[in-house]
Amino acid sequence: MKVAVVHDWLVIYGGAERVLEHILDMYPQADVFSLIDFVPENQRHFLRGKKPITSFLQNLPGAKKHYRKFLPFMPFAIEQFDLSHYDLVISSTYCVAKGVLTGPNQVHVSYCHSPMRYAWDHYHEYLREMNLEKGIKSWFARWQLHKIRTWDVRSNNSVDHFVSNSKFVSRRISKYYGRESVIVNPPVDTSIFKLQNEKEDYYVTAGRFVPFKRLDIVAEAFKSMPNKKLFILGDGPELEKIKSKAGPNTVFPGFLPASEVNRYLSKAKAFIFPSEEDFGIVPVEAQACGTPVIAFGKGGALETVMPIGVPGMAPTGMFFQEQTAASIVQAVKDFEANASMFIPSDIHNHAQAFAIPKFKEKFQIEIDNTLLKFQ
Repeated sequence: MKVAVVHDWLVIYGGAERVLEHILDMYPQADVFSLIDFVPENQRHFLRGKKPITSFLQNLPGAKKHYRKFLPFMPFAIEQFDLSHYDLVISSTYCVAKGVLTGPNQVHVSYCHSPMRYAWDHYHEYLREMNLEKGIKSWFARWQLHKIRTWDVRSNNSVDHFVSNSKFVSRRISKYYGRESVIVNPPVDTSIFKLQNEKEDYYVTAGRFVPFKRLDIVAEAFKSMPNKKLFILGDGPELEKIKSKAGPNTVFPGFLPASEVNRYLSKAKAFIFPSEEDFGIVPVEAQACGTPVIAFGKGGALETVMPIGVPGMAPTGMFFQEQTAASIVQAVKDFEANASMFIPSDIHNHAQAFAIPKFKEKFQIEIDNTLLKFQ
């Protein structure tokens, strides 16, 4: 069986690329297609030695740094891949990869990380962040995104079967495409995170320093709790803004290797997760260490963190309901009042439901069933 795996773009080794990595483990014979490929040499292990086939966008001036600005050309670019001689097409998509053209004798299974956020529910937020709320450029961007939404809905007809990474994304697929999807949570390498029963007296949060991660409100919250220590791991364009909101009790170790991130996660009193994510891998990694999670109560965290009071289930964390510093402060107080209820071994065991073998087993079932259906 000839297999093609299509990914939106390859620039870093992130959460979507971890999914791609394990799809390639499942189908080592597959060819990989991507709009662009600028992954640094020291991060290319997840491609399993493969050289991805790229689109014409790869050779456009400025593509390496400004590829997102080529969004209006991406639907056209993805349709130029000739996949006609493949039996099975697997798209790993959060933008346009699902729009590859396939024929009636081919099976296309799409693992959807999310319908493209900036064209749908993050539309107005995207315009604000790109400073495109007013003027001629704004109207041009709005028109282009309108056309992309139309294409996005039409192109879902190329997909025979959708697999979503969470209930949250499954609802998006239903709302925007009118399609059903089966949920298969992304793979988390829980084996590299060891259970740590003894915790130290600090909290930790992590992520890329960009607006939607909302690390700024965590820094602000802990500034008002000067007797509690916080580590904020990561780096990004919002570094100075976040630092300006932090107190002397907050430490910024910077971007760290995985082993150091694991050390901070494993010994923390709790991991703070303030963003609304489609799934959220780091909260699962924290739980694999036996570390409880204090999370914003929307998005994928609702599916990975078990709150107090669920019958027959050991709690693994708590939720706060507003993305504000005050809400985080109250959640930390509630957490400390109930700290004895969070048992590291129970939290560690809960995380194993998201381990790599679980992902491969469930995703393989979805592919096999789809192949049988269209034989």
